[in-house]
Amino acid sequence: MSETMRAITQDVYGGPEVLREAQLDKPEPGPSEVLIRVRAAGVNPTDWKHRAGQGFLGEPPRILGWDVSGVVEAIGTGVTLHKPGDEVFGMLPYPFGLGSHAEYVTGPARAFVPKPAAEVDHVQAGAIPLAALTAWQALNDTADLQAGQRILIHAAAGGVGHLAVQIAKAKGAHVIATASKSKHEFLTGLGVDELIDYTSADFTEVVSEVDVVLDPIAADYRSRSLRVLRKGGILVSILPYDRDELVAEADELGVRAELMLVEADQAGMQAVRELVEAGKLRAEIAGTFPLADAAKAHAQGETGRTQGKLVLTID
Repeated sequence: MSETMRAITQDVYGGPEVLREAQLDKPEPGPSEVLIRVRAAGVNPTDWKHRAGQGFLGEPPRILGWDVSGVVEAIGTGVTLHKPGDEVFGMLPYPFGLGSHAEYVTGPARAFVPKPAAEVDHVQAGAIPLAALTAWQALNDTADLQAGQRILIHAAAGGVGHLAVQIAKAKGAHVIATASKSKHEFLTGLGVDELIDYTSADFTEVVSEVDVVLDPIAADYRSRSLRVLRKGGILVSILPYDRDELVAEADELGVRAELMLVEADQAGMQAVRELVEAGKLRAEIAGTFPLADAAKAHAQGETGRTQGKLVLTID
């Protein structure tokens, strides 16, 4: 009889209440894969959106979760980078490699890197991968953000936003951020140079000539953000839909618009790990929940008021 594990599954689309704890077969690593005993896993907006039916994955049942921090339990054929007992963190291939909201998960060995030093615990490491990789790939790989450039980061206190602020500051950029007034002190502590309270000010009236805009909101933010870019500037949206219309509008204004999805990326994870170990990147933990309380984590995230990251912990 195969070993079993606890996992959070859903059989239908719906609200947080459709999530349930189940006993499932413990997976086995295939060639070039590792089996990880999950110690912590972030909960991201993409999790609750896919739970509700707004995503790429097709019909349930499924186990959600892409962030992983844990311990290698076993390795598949051909794996040389990791050994059983190694502490690792990383992101499962997005979007179809999900499944970290469970006691065990398998994934490509090269999706993971050694967990940062001992003072960075699994909760912290489990909060980082998806959001930090998104920010890194947007700012470094897509926008090629340079020291001295001006970047506008929307929703800067959110999961991706607050990590993007830190990455931008580490690269020497001048950071302008939108957030509600209650989150300004937090963002000042992260090094934000200029703050805009979106509830009382229109950012298009107070910002201009920026080199890069990072947009995790979409709606009309993308179109409005194009107008605060300098000629040749770039908008990076992490919500990749309605691309053609936005790109055409950007072309007319003499700027660029790129719409991206985060990808599993060993080089990116190594860069993120180096920033963490250098003390330049840290996740703000908005709340931790035992695996069985995954529905509570989803409900808190869906309020839209979370500052930082939500994390599931697995004993």
